Amino acid sequence: MKYDNIHRARGVSNLKAHLVLVPKYRRKVFTGEMLDRLESIFLTLMSKWEGGLVEFNGEADHVHILIQYNPQTQLSKLINNLKTVSSRYLRKEFPEQVNKYYSREAFWTGGYFVASCGGVTVEQLKEYVQNQDRPK
Repeated sequence: MKYDNIHRARGVSNLKAHLVLVPKYRRKVFTGEMLDRLESIFLTLMSKWEGGLVEFNGEADHVHILIQYNPQTQLSKLINNLKTVSSRYLRKEFPEQVNKYYSREAFWTGGYFVASCGGVTVEQLKEYVQNQDRPK
């Protein structure tokens, strides 16, 4: 997927968000293989949500996801789906690693961090808006 503008019938958008997900109790549960699989899961899910996975990486105790999404997507529902589906796949495909820390508990923490992001800073955008050719 090209990570430029998303064209829909009534509009064009370029929305990106930085998402950080943490396993419950911030346990160091992730291996390189698990992170590779998470990237694949998130790539597939973002395609189903008519968006894209721009970048993914993580450490043993958290993951960073940069996504592109369309304006019709309710971000909280998207994030909930990413967490639910990825948790299910990880439990199924890496039972020894996951069950070592989480037997019947939720895999991800209940919360998350999300921030909108784009190609320019807020200061650059403010300057652009202030410099418009306003009629007198």
